[in-house]
Amino acid sequence: MSRRDPQRVADYLGHILQAIDSIRDYTSGATADSYLADRKTQDAVVRNLEVIGEASNNIVKHHAEFAAAHSAVPWRFAYEMRNALSHGYFTIDHTLVWQTVQHDLPSLREQIVRLLKN
Repeated sequence: MSRRDPQRVADYLGHILQAIDSIRDYTSGATADSYLADRKTQDAVVRNLEVIGEASNNIVKHHAEFAAAHSAVPWRFAYEMRNALSHGYFTIDHTLVWQTVQHDLPSLREQIVRLLKN
């Protein structure tokens, strides 16, 4: 199956949902302070944010009509964050990552679940 196959959209959405759920598992019960003190959890969260960004970019790149039809989903922002995380190395602002996890991922998850149901 090629990246342009329409069935791949569901795969990419599934990857996004799985990554969000992994982040939720990793951060469940955590506070900002405990997250900021836990490098293993930070690394796991960053890796899954990279997955979200890469899958979002694949949707935009290979399924532009779908992405445009669902423009409320922050596809480009997810990819831009992925780039910042991937290329930021040791300059990642984990306070910003924590805020993203707490404030942005719940609504993104809702959007992805709705898209997968349709």
